[in-house]
Amino acid sequence: MRARPVPEIAGALLFEPTPHGDERGFFSRTFDADVVRAAGLDPDAFVQDSVSRSRRGVLRGMHLRSGAGEAKLVRCSAGRVFDVVVDLRPGSPTHRKQLHIVLSGDTQVSLYVPAGCAHGFQALTDPADVSYRIDRRHDPREDVAIAHDDPDLAIPWPLPVALLSDRDRQASPLASLTDSVLEELP
Repeated sequence: MRARPVPEIAGALLFEPTPHGDERGFFSRTFDADVVRAAGLDPDAFVQDSVSRSRRGVLRGMHLRSGAGEAKLVRCSAGRVFDVVVDLRPGSPTHRKQLHIVLSGDTQVSLYVPAGCAHGFQALTDPADVSYRIDRRHDPREDVAIAHDDPDLAIPWPLPVALLSDRDRQASPLASLTDSVLEELP
């Protein structure tokens, strides 16, 4: 497994494992504390693991946390997703830049999303499982959702949206977020 920076988003990293395949399928290490530490992150900072399963066309996002933010490792453990990160950190050298990447269960690549970045994805397969490793316990009072179809972001979602949660359907455009929410971001 190796870690490499993602130039589109300052502080974002890809953790690329080495799957070992044979006639049975494959085996792959998806997390290695030593590799994470060598990449400059604290492997013990992650406090929660979660997984979502989505059908083809389902869109989840764009989400972030206010306050101290939330860093996460995201991996498509089965299927494929079109994953998007938008840097909303006011002082970041990649402020307002986007990363679009396909994550796949075939590769088991993990994407490190720094705190202060909005994140979302669209399932390209039926099903698509996404695993998250998060560095803060969830507090719904800090949840922020940005409209997936915000014209200022112009995210090129590859499929028609099959389904959104009520929260995502009601999400506001980025321009409507108060300065206090954005200024709090790391």
